[in-house]
Amino acid sequence: MRVVQVLDFLVEQRGKRFGLSELARALDLAKPTCLGILTELTAGGYLVRDADTLTYGLGPALIAAGRVAQDSFAISALARAELERLTARYRTTCTASAVVGEQIMVLESTGPGMVKVGAAYHFAPPVGLMYVLWDTDAAFDAWLTKPSTVPLQQDEARLRQVVAECRERGYLVESLTAAGRRLYSMLAGFAAHDLPDELRELVGELVTSLGERVYLGTDLRPRKEHPVSLLAAPTYGGDGRQNMVLTMYVGASITGAEIDRRGTALVAAADAVTAASGGRKPARSPGELLPTTETCSSFAV
Repeated sequence: MRVVQVLDFLVEQRGKRFGLSELARALDLAKPTCLGILTELTAGGYLVRDADTLTYGLGPALIAAGRVAQDSFAISALARAELERLTARYRTTCTASAVVGEQIMVLESTGPGMVKVGAAYHFAPPVGLMYVLWDTDAAFDAWLTKPSTVPLQQDEARLRQVVAECRERGYLVESLTAAGRRLYSMLAGFAAHDLPDELRELVGELVTSLGERVYLGTDLRPRKEHPVSLLAAPTYGGDGRQNMVLTMYVGASITGAEIDRRGTALVAAADAVTAASGGRKPARSPGELLPTTETCSSFAV
């Protein structure tokens, strides 16, 4: 964690160099501890030390790492143009996010700026269903068997129905609960970078957790207003695997017909990103469902 703290500080300083004492003071580290970290990072090429001024700055190893990361997330840049169009049309926040390692990470965000780009959240039940919802059954099962963050019960039949309907419809609709309304109210007046850690965690939950908040087709009526938190749709890679989720925030009650219009627009945006990145949507048989597993009844999703 302290290594990350040092690198984050130097990145924020945009190329400035600092001596040992300055860094130790700025980061509230003991000088011997700070020196040990600097020495290791310098040996690995992540920092460079100026022999004349005895100052430290970012090193060439970060350039190589950055290039790899840039290639990995190139699809997020393609998503940004589509997100901007959705934001302009619906005047709301839209995001692109994906699973990176063992975390869910926000890669792009447009609109009012409720979600911070780079924010990361734990990828394990009950968080993260939408990131495997349109992937293979094996990917879903792998996620479902991860140690859950909260020991809650889940209606297996409803979970299977959620998966089947979202795969057929192409997008997910999450309801806006009373807790969600309170969160939106609390967020009013906060810039993304000003959010307290507690609120940022709640935003992360709103981005990723589903559970009983998913609307099924039978729940929605064209002329009736339904409280909606967000809509989500997947993008796919060249192997036909889900690789990212585009999200449109609503935070209000809208009719079933409007939900369908927004969902259709979101799917079109996700399909455009898939095509532009050389991906392809998978071919699934109409009756394909997830296999029954005993683990389904152990988790909220």
